[in-house]
Amino acid sequence: MTINRFNLNAAHASWQNAIHSGLEKIDKNYLTNLTHSSDWLPGPNTIFNAFSIPLNKVNYVLFGESPYPRKQSANGYAFWDAAVQELWSDTGLSKPVNRATSLRHIIKMLLVAEGLLTKNDTSQEAIAKIDKQNLVQTNHDFFNNLIQNGFLLLNATPVLQAHSPHHDAKAWSPFTKEILDELLKARPHVNFILLGQIAKTIDTLITQPHNEKLYAEHPYNISFVTNQEVIDFFKPLHLLMRKF
Repeated sequence: MTINRFNLNAAHASWQNAIHSGLEKIDKNYLTNLTHSSDWLPGPNTIFNAFSIPLNKVNYVLFGESPYPRKQSANGYAFWDAAVQELWSDTGLSKPVNRATSLRHIIKMLLVAEGLLTKNDTSQEAIAKIDKQNLVQTNHDFFNNLIQNGFLLLNATPVLQAHSPHHDAKAWSPFTKEILDELLKARPHVNFILLGQIAKTIDTLITQPHNEKLYAEHPYNISFVTNQEVIDFFKPLHLLMRKF
């Protein structure tokens, strides 16, 4: 079977029925072509990594756009750049974080939410002065915090190929709708975090009545750092704090 070319074991058992059902709704020719190709990211072994969180533990759904365009970075989780390790340096954020625009802005926003930075100064110099002993030190620990808090980190386009991502997004939309339908049956009060243009795409797939949604600009925009609605949403979660 075509779907056996994917590593379905990466997904928790509670998602298996929804994933199988969703895959059945994808165009057969598209799926066959994909599974016989090796020129796409994140690849068949990691495409379903985001579903490692049990379905009944999901509190939030955070959508990214598509996998990172680098093999070492794309790992099946939205926004998680697997090539980034240390978060901090003596001068503030580490160089890899500073180069990853969306991640950089997310970290800065969370530092503002934690009261460790002010909206008026999110500079490297200000970050360097923060006592970070109680903060997560690595990107892995940060994203583990997200998952432990119940974040399902999905990409609207779970596959990135050389051609236009809109083709893949359209192909996968029946799958994503199936996932969201099954999730809302089990977790009707889950929160959706819809950022940038992704919001318009995902909103059309949420066909069950649902009010728990946060709309904001994509983190690529610097205004995300000081968006008060975003700050207020994330503040109670303390996602940068270490778990001792």
